Amino acid sequence: MIIANEHELTPEEKWNRATIANNFIFYKVMRNNPDVCKELLEILLEMEIEKIEMRGEETVEIDFGSKGIRLDVYAKNSSQLFNLEMQSTDTKELPERARYYQGSMDVDSLKSEQVYKDLKDSYVIFICIPDIFEKGLASYSFENLCREDNTVHLNDRAYKHFFIASNCDKILNEKQKAFLKVVLGQKASDTFSKKIEELTEEAKHNTQWRLQYMEWERQRTYDFENGKEAKAREDAIGLFENGVSVEIIAKSLKLKKEDVEKIVKEECSTN
Repeated sequence: MIIANEHELTPEEKWNRATIANNFIFYKVMRNNPDVCKELLEILLEMEIEKIEMRGEETVEIDFGSKGIRLDVYAKNSSQLFNLEMQSTDTKELPERARYYQGSMDVDSLKSEQVYKDLKDSYVIFICIPDIFEKGLASYSFENLCREDNTVHLNDRAYKHFFIASNCDKILNEKQKAFLKVVLGQKASDTFSKKIEELTEEAKHNTQWRLQYMEWERQRTYDFENGKEAKAREDAIGLFENGVSVEIIAKSLKLKKEDVEKIVKEECSTN
């Protein structure tokens, strides 16, 4: 079940309701089960993949800067790089993130003594709940083509895939459909999706991971609330500078009158 306004839930409630669609749970399951991650990649990309290894040591990074927290599943083998991410909301920047991730993977993998031909095939894969492109497809796959003649491929071996769980009934691949239904919180219907359900429950019973999640959620909430406060302050100052009264600003931004007066007073004292 997907919760519409998750910011109203406590970290404990979020943990109890979490499914594989929770990106913390998804990260833990994939990061600690490379064989499962490999099988999921094979299901999504519809191709055989040689044994993969997960990049680097396991860490749960808490970024105290403006970009927030990133929990990417980053795997590789001798000829391919994979970045796999669960996305429950449309942040309106996923195409740009895909571009950034692909560039970061290339920089990370190519050594100074290597030539560009040594770059590995790279795949950035987002598993999305909403249809971020709003065209009704169950999957969107991208690679670089010539605009003047789309039969001409750039052949830079950089691929981006977006799978849309909310449109999964339109997908023909039954294994993909079964997995995406589990992402939506529906019952598992095949061996792999049942394995995902089991690993999700195991993850939720891991005390260390639960404590990590609580800290992760506290930081996310802190960043969210501070972001809202900063935006409200910026809007209040902008409206005041354009001659809008304190009373109307408070009503428009749903703030207390005294809070707006404080913001205006602090702004005036710094100018």
